[in-house]
Amino acid sequence: MNFKENLLSVLSGDKLDVTPVVSVTQLAVTEAMDKTGASWSEAHTDPEKMAKLGSSLYELAGLECARIPFCLTVEAEAMGAKVDLGGKDKPPQVLSSPFSSADEIDLPSDFLDNGRIPTVLKAVEILKETYDDLPIIVGITGPFTLTGHLIGVENLVRLLKTDTYEVEDAVENSLEACMDYVEALSEVEPDVICVAEPTASPELIDPLQFKSIVKPRLEDLSGFINVKKVLHICGSTQDIIHDMASIGYDGISIEEKVDIAKAKEDIGKNSSQCVGGKCHLDTDNLPSVIVGNISTSQTLFTGSVEDVKNEVKKALEDGVDVLAPSCGIAPLSPIDNIKAMVEARNEYFNI
Repeated sequence: MNFKENLLSVLSGDKLDVTPVVSVTQLAVTEAMDKTGASWSEAHTDPEKMAKLGSSLYELAGLECARIPFCLTVEAEAMGAKVDLGGKDKPPQVLSSPFSSADEIDLPSDFLDNGRIPTVLKAVEILKETYDDLPIIVGITGPFTLTGHLIGVENLVRLLKTDTYEVEDAVENSLEACMDYVEALSEVEPDVICVAEPTASPELIDPLQFKSIVKPRLEDLSGFINVKKVLHICGSTQDIIHDMASIGYDGISIEEKVDIAKAKEDIGKNSSQCVGGKCHLDTDNLPSVIVGNISTSQTLFTGSVEDVKNEVKKALEDGVDVLAPSCGIAPLSPIDNIKAMVEARNEYFNI
């Protein structure tokens, strides 16, 4: 089975006999770190170890992809934010930023040479040289979430209530950084880019603000990505599913809080749009590729192998197009639970 062709075919809208099983989100687990000798925080900064850890769940559990990096702080660090790289079971986090307000956000001239961006680019090259038929997935931070990293999420949410124009300017500046990073990635040719926008969850901002502020910038970013692309937003995204699907991404990644069958139904509905008293139907042919949504906070983390298999089979019955963890895999999740995802998919399709 050519895993790369399978995933790219599904993201192109083709129907296959076997559903791919991958992770478009963070996949490093401590058990794999021990087995490969590629642990955090070294794997954040060493391209060889990043590539080894990023492909570890393919080698150890049969997951049909390699995926790097392992956090959403790469871009913020390259823009001057202070980042704690964490430890073996603790992911990196932004500690502070050089920007105190939204209008101060500025892209450094040496952005692409800063921090871990060169490490990610080199790790992609290593993975491409190592694997011919394995899809290489790179995760990047969406412009709204990046803005939160640069000025603080609480400050960003406050500004949404007091000065949306300042927020829009800030997100535009962050979008420039995202586009520059995507352009650099295009030179090393990963197979899929996953744009993660956890701060745009309906649990943090109003769906109308998603539509007016976040969606246009994600749409601009989508048009700039020349490989297959997936949009991931955390939490209960049922209320914005149609908007997520209309932005231009090949797939949308959802958590377990979202009902797959209902999501497909919502995506398929035409929506009425009214401007200046005149209404028309939005009849765009929206993509319906759903990626997800096996629980990472419970099932893959603390559930039994049988729990994992039951949840996988339900997701397949509900019509998931690409089987995947619902969000970033918790570092202490057992490899046996990742293997169970693949085994359950194989049992479902009798392979």
